[in-house]
Amino acid sequence: MSAEPILTPILADAPWLTAGGTARVLQLLGTDGEEARVVGGAVRNALLGLVPGDIDIATTALPEEVIRRAKAAGIKSVPTGIEHGTITLVIDGHPYEVTTLREDTETFGRKARVAFGRDWVKDAERRDFTMNGLSVDARGVVYDYVGGIADAKARRVRFIGDADQRIAEDYLRILRFFRIHAAFGAGEPDRDGYLACIRGREGLARLSAERLRMEMLKLLVAGGASAAAVAMADGGLLQTLIGGVAYTGPLTAMIAIERELGLTPSATRRLAALTVAVTEDAKRVAARLRLSNAEAKALDSMGHRWWRFAAKDEANARRLLYRLGPERYHDRVLLGWARAAGEVHSPRWRALAELPQRWTAPKFPLRAADFIARGLAEGPALGHVLTLAEDAWLAADFPLEEAALASIADQAAARVSRDGKT
Repeated sequence: MSAEPILTPILADAPWLTAGGTARVLQLLGTDGEEARVVGGAVRNALLGLVPGDIDIATTALPEEVIRRAKAAGIKSVPTGIEHGTITLVIDGHPYEVTTLREDTETFGRKARVAFGRDWVKDAERRDFTMNGLSVDARGVVYDYVGGIADAKARRVRFIGDADQRIAEDYLRILRFFRIHAAFGAGEPDRDGYLACIRGREGLARLSAERLRMEMLKLLVAGGASAAAVAMADGGLLQTLIGGVAYTGPLTAMIAIERELGLTPSATRRLAALTVAVTEDAKRVAARLRLSNAEAKALDSMGHRWWRFAAKDEANARRLLYRLGPERYHDRVLLGWARAAGEVHSPRWRALAELPQRWTAPKFPLRAADFIARGLAEGPALGHVLTLAEDAWLAADFPLEEAALASIADQAAARVSRDGKT
């Protein structure tokens, strides 16, 4: 690393930088002895030809000065993290996170005691990876104190300074190392960083489930998720995170299947492929990562007897689609497909997966009134006979003709009466 920055006006024509809210904030905080720059991921993305994403701005101005200037300019300010020097400015409904330059005076796990400063070098050196340590001013000049431009162009994810120290400052950086590599890296992970992650893996137990969930779900939808998961499993990291077996083969297959079908990547589907063989796995992972209720239910449904699809024909699949609904059916089919080794390009599995596009399940046409008319009294028997009739209707492949429905109703009513359920 060098205290003398590499100054490159390579973003001088970037429209997101030279106009709109970003330009307004940089101008607001870049006068009268203060300076402001866009930092971190937006600069990295721009250098890689990607959409900048969230715009984070660093400034030499103290938080109180940021608020004062925003008020004078008629800009709404929200003290979202004022104890750490962060103020969110809202322009035309879009948030811009502004943070005063900082230096770590003491670090312990994810927490750090910081002091505000005016040193851009120290601010860059406290960040995680070299490609995230870049900053750009309103003129489009990129400041590189840590070798981030070269690493970004080489798509090399490398810790700034000592990797063990960076990880000890916040153990979530272990997951971020693999997630950033999966999203922006190329080739094998940086060896020094990889080994440091393995050495620090016990620190993952100190992190909250919510933070682990957030990074894992982001990692799983990144372009290099499969290779990153294999590297994590080889380093003993996935077992620590999920508390069980990691199925990297089904994850790779799930990613290939999504691409085969032209589906948007699903973090929940991919998590199921990686971690779930039975419903007990789904419950463990949901608790360990503190998944949302919707995510936990989706994992549990996918893990429930997915293996039965291996022997299902389309008639049986239609019955399951009726029971589960299109979304749950589709996800469970895909998990079964992903776990069917060597069948990524299978026409049979594709036909099962695409069944909801070709066929919509009809509503069960019989009602309680149909059985009251056949002499059954209202009460528990009605629920029982409806269940029997619905099962018979499914077994008959969803008939809608009056004669077929009347026969199903007669047989169900007779059976309930015979069994003494009336």
